[in-house]
Formats: sequence, C-alpha cells, structure tokens
Amino acid sequence: SCVHTENCFVPTSEIIAVEETDLNKKQRNSGKWQKMAKPHAFTVYYVKKAHNHRWRCSDVTFWCVDEQLCNQWIQALKELLELQKARPKQLLVYINPYGGKRQGKRIYEQKVAPLFSLASISTDVFVTERANHAKDNLFEVNINKYDGVVCVGGDGMFSEVMHGLIGRMQKDSGIDQNNPKAPLVQCNIRIGIIPAGSTDCICYSTVGVSDPVTSALHIIVGDSQPLDVSSVHHNNTFLKYTVSLLGYGFYGDVLKDSEKKRWMGPMRYDYSGFKTFLSHHCYEGTISFQPAKHTLRSPRDKDSCRTGCHICRQSEQQLAEQRKKCGLKHEDEEEWKVIKGKFLAINAVNMSCACPRSPKGLSPAAHLADGSADLILVRKCSRFDFLRYLVRHTNQDDQFDFSFVDVYRVKSFQFTSKLLEDNESDVTDIGKKHFGQFCRDHPACCCNIANSTWNCDGETLDSSAIEVRVHCQLMKLFARGIEENHKEAASNQSRVEQLL
Repeated sequence: SCVHTENCFVPTSEIIAVEETDLNKKQRNSGKWQKMAKPHAFTVYYVKKAHNHRWRCSDVTFWCVDEQLCNQWIQALKELLELQKARPKQLLVYINPYGGKRQGKRIYEQKVAPLFSLASISTDVFVTERANHAKDNLFEVNINKYDGVVCVGGDGMFSEVMHGLIGRMQKDSGIDQNNPKAPLVQCNIRIGIIPAGSTDCICYSTVGVSDPVTSALHIIVGDSQPLDVSSVHHNNTFLKYTVSLLGYGFYGDVLKDSEKKRWMGPMRYDYSGFKTFLSHHCYEGTISFQPAKHTLRSPRDKDSCRTGCHICRQSEQQLAEQRKKCGLKHEDEEEWKVIKGKFLAINAVNMSCACPRSPKGLSPAAHLADGSADLILVRKCSRFDFLRYLVRHTNQDDQFDFSFVDVYRVKSFQFTSKLLEDNESDVTDIGKKHFGQFCRDHPACCCNIANSTWNCDGETLDSSAIEVRVHCQLMKLFARGIEENHKEAASNQSRVEQLL
C-alpha cells in the first residue's frame, strides 16, 4: 500500500495525513483548473527523506471530476492510516524554555505543533519553570492516558523526563530503585526528543541528526527504538540513570569546570576542554567489571548500530536465555575482571555518543539496545599521546589503537578511587569483595591530590565509589535508529558475501 508521487513510492507508514482540498480556494487565480467543471481533490502529506538523515513534510494533491471517487480515495487512505496502530494519538509535552539558546518554546510552537495538529495528535503541553519540574510532574499525572511523552530541550531535559518516567514505573510496580540488584520494569511509554539544547547527543545518536522537524515526524509515524539504560548506585543508594556517557577523569573535569562558566554558552565546553587538557590530571583507582558474554560482537569491530539492528536483537535473545538458565542471583557470581591503575579518563558509553564534531562518537560500534556498555580506559600517558587519542575522535582512524587505551564490552562494573580506599571510607562490601586490597607502597603523586567528578549524561556526580549495571532495553524512544546510507549498505553486503 503506497502512494505514487513524483516518481517515488511512499509507504503508508510514512504518510502523515490525508485531507480534502478545496481547489477553488487553493487555485483561485490559476488557470490550471479552469477547464474542469467543479474539480474535487485531496492532498496527501508524507515524509520526504532529505540528505543526512533529515526528514521533511511534503505534499501532493490529487484531483478528479467525480466527487464520489474522490471521497472513496480519501476514505480508503484514512482507513489505511487507522491501521498504523503504533502511532500516538495523545502526547504529554514538556518544554524547557531556558535550555540551549532559549529557543525551546519557539521551536515547538513554530515547527512541531503544526505538524502534530496536521497528524491529528492531541497534546497536553507543560512549560517547565525550574529544574526537576518535569520529573516531579511525571509522578503526579495520569500517565496511562498518554501514548508517549515528548521533551523539548537538550540532553538534560531528556534525562529529567527519563528519570521521571522510569521512576514512576518502578514506584507503580513496587520496585525499590535503591536496590542495585533489583530487576527494573520496562517502560512501555515511548519518549520523543525534540532537540532544542546546547547538546543533543542522544537525538543525534538515535536519529542521525539534531533537527526538530525530523524528530517530530519520527514521533508522528510512531517509530520505536528500544534503549539500554544504566543505573548508578553508591552504597545501596540510587544516584542516577545514564543512557549515553558516564565519564570520570577528563570528561568529568571538563563538565565540572564548564558548569562555572555557563554564561559563555556552548563555547564553555571548548574553553574547559582546553584548560582540562593542559592540567593533565590522572586519577588512581580500581575498576572491576563483568564482561558482556551474551553479546556476539566487540567494541573493536566495524558493525555500527543501525535501524532494525540484528546485533541488538540477537544480544537481547542471548541475555534472556542466560537469565532463564541462571537467574539474576547466579549472574552476580559470574567472573569479575579487576584492573588497577592511574587513568586520565574512564568512560562507559551505552551508545556511540556521536555528535557533529565527532561523527563516529566515543565508541563507534556501541549498540543502543544490546544490554551492554563499552568501557573505555585511558591510562596515564604523555600529553602528546592523549592529544593523539582525542584527535582520533574526529577522523576515521581507530581510536582504540593505542597501547594506553583498553576497551571492554561489559554488563556491569564498579569503580573505587585509590584516595577513598586510603582514607578507609565507606566503600561497599561488594566493592571490598571484588577489589581486594590496594597496594599502598608507592610514593604520593598527582593522582592522590583529589578525586575527579563523574559526568553522567552531562550532569555532575560527586561519588568516587560507584556501582553500574546495564538494564537491557529498559525504555523506548520515538526513533528508528540511524538508517543505513548507500555506502554502508554496500560495504555490509560485501562483508556478508565474504563471510558466505
């Protein structure tokens, strides 16, 4: 079932709306319709795919003399659209009016609301007035009347809505979020992201572009992309959820410094990045992690996560089979690999973390929904070597091809800073069990001056002992992942042929 227009076929799933058209009004001054006695017409609004993953709303008008035939076409097309059961009819929209360049409200009203209206989607719009306003509101609203929640803002706004939605689901199901071992309940309500912030990493990594119109159209057609979420705990206390970057050392220090310079706007990240690079702090500690044995791929392969990703599907199945056999309790007894050292950066990513400046991201082959995170350890090295590593994020070279960089695909990990151990602070029993005792006989160095800060999806986290667990496909987005371009499709085809 497709509409043929401008020599291209449009699947029903990408038709936005069908409307009766009054040609007399539309073409009053045109001679085009004058030869016909009372022409009847309807307009089909559809998704037109532009360059670089951008979508646009296009339209084509069909006309004929026979009114009955015209009405039959309108009816038939509307019935086809009714069969698209994944499409939302009622949305709850949160707008952050302060984020990014303070354009959230204008972007929504001018670019998004007219498209929702065209697609007959009704909305309840909530403009936030303070931090955590949306999160608090999600615990109060009648969530069951909505088919989805839309956040208009940057990564911070998305994080707030995600925390509210996941927290609400666990509360309604009687699950204690403070228990790091608790199997969390999946969110059946999708989140849509309308990018309007200074950083839109999550949108870029799940749609392929940070563009409000593209994201609005993905919501309208009812796309669905599952997403892994990691929970972060300290001492059996829940701290945060993360879907993109959890970074200690370099990225934590950059964020902490940039928070003091919000008046600079997005430029603050460049300034703080340069300043942090020059300070070249390394931090000593112990990382303990469980390798993700359920996933069939590694961070060093070239298989990027794309629409309908078979790796995510297979990994989800493998994980489910493992859990059926062993259960969650046995999972915790699986082997833990322990690494001690001095690190310039410790990064755990649930997705590639791609953005316009770093089109491949921190881990190009990280997957959105495979139940694992890529743990990247950058050991102490010279400034020049660290610069070489950072530059690799902007070009096509393998950024893990350094002797001082290790990368692992994990399903959970723990970190404790050396400083915390030396001060005999309250590290968890679990931590002690897995980490063993630290060596105390080395001289004091720059690592012991202070702890770093964790960068958790762009928000600071000041705990130097944390426990992180990946929850496979805990939530869903109104997105379809990044669609393959022709070059990728051709290279994947040749790879399959080589394997065969």
